[in-house]
Amino acid sequence: MAKIHLAEYLDLDVESERWSCHSCGHDIGDARDNYKKGLLIYERDPGEVHPPLIEGEYTFAPNPEWIRILEFYCPGCGRQVETEYLPPGHPVTHDTEIDLDSLKQKLAAGELRVDEHGKLEVTT
Repeated sequence: MAKIHLAEYLDLDVESERWSCHSCGHDIGDARDNYKKGLLIYERDPGEVHPPLIEGEYTFAPNPEWIRILEFYCPGCGRQVETEYLPPGHPVTHDTEIDLDSLKQKLAAGELRVDEHGKLEVTT
């Protein structure tokens, strides 16, 4: 069974139930868990990403006491896979959860198929 291309730099191997980097194929982790756990995380200074536009108390730059920027990178090739803007102390979001059991059933029944580009197609 081929890998499903789920996001720009994220693939899902349904058979092995593993996330992988679309660029280099590096195994990122268990597909029943948050893929971000298998990525490298770099916390950026918001002022570095969005420098002040004007001088003074209100600069139009994010306040690091209110927001943090997390960048997620593939440990295999260094490709940036995701970015999150979160309040300090907020846990990393779990934004992608796949019902693997249903997906496997639909693929086995022929209701879905994976095309040559890794895209999921409905067949019925």
